[in-house]
Amino acid sequence: MLDEVERWLADRSWSAADRPLDQLLERKRATGTTVSVVLPALDEEATVGEIVEVIRRDLIEAPPVPLVDELLVVDSGSADRTAEVAAKAGARVVHRDAILPRIPAVRGKGEVLWRSLLATTGDVVCFIDADLRDFSSSFVSGIVGPLLTDPQVQFVKAMYDRPLGDAPGQGGRVTELVARPLLNLHWPQLAGFVQPLGGEYAVRRSLLERLPFPVGYGVELGLLVDALHTVGLDAMAQVDVGVRLHKHQSGQALGRMAAAIYRTAQLRLSRGHLVRPELTQFERGPDGFVPRTYPVDTEERPPMLEIEEYAVRRVA
Repeated sequence: MLDEVERWLADRSWSAADRPLDQLLERKRATGTTVSVVLPALDEEATVGEIVEVIRRDLIEAPPVPLVDELLVVDSGSADRTAEVAAKAGARVVHRDAILPRIPAVRGKGEVLWRSLLATTGDVVCFIDADLRDFSSSFVSGIVGPLLTDPQVQFVKAMYDRPLGDAPGQGGRVTELVARPLLNLHWPQLAGFVQPLGGEYAVRRSLLERLPFPVGYGVELGLLVDALHTVGLDAMAQVDVGVRLHKHQSGQALGRMAAAIYRTAQLRLSRGHLVRPELTQFERGPDGFVPRTYPVDTEERPPMLEIEEYAVRRVA
């Protein structure tokens, strides 16, 4: 590990308990910083309601002043009751296609996160996955905290244990097999991030609006790498929020995620084009193994600052 990264780990890795809520509220009042929390959601009716309720109870309604100013769920085309459950729990719910309708939406998590910038106004934007179980509001306050208390910090990732069933620390399979080797080999300054692909992170809007967004599962790695090149390692941090419990994907779904992440890394290494942006996987059928080919995400959205509707809103 680079000496620079060892120093960064000592200086820029914290615990959520390091910044009590009353301290964050005091800094928020003093600076006037506003906070938006965004939950990208696709068929998450089983968990999205509890997450919204906990954030509202602990960070909006209970404190003397709200820590969270906006709580938005962006529904990316759910076939279940995700939107209804989220709205009933107290979130503002917007369908992905209703944001920036001039540009036809494509499927993908990054697409939803990118569009959410136009649907929110907070100085700090905090992304939280909508499939978390036993959710704690410290996921939000923990990663928002450094942005409220340290003006030099611009990008904060959550770090946590990710159990797989009863096996502790085995939940991040794509992280360990794909993302961590890529980062260590090609961007060693980022080797200190415990959960580089985690979906919980908070970023200053002034940085997010300057970054391109991969439309699919490569978005977390893409934002991390691009933030490093834009603001440098000392402007980035991570906060320990405990344990992350969520549903796990099948091995084949993880393979598709891995391909998108590899493609995102490859594009940043070469800024070239994939020879074959597809991934073939095999499923056993009645007559043997059947090949199924899936497209690998090859599209990215430009920095939001380049979008006319966003620029008009900023002027207004």
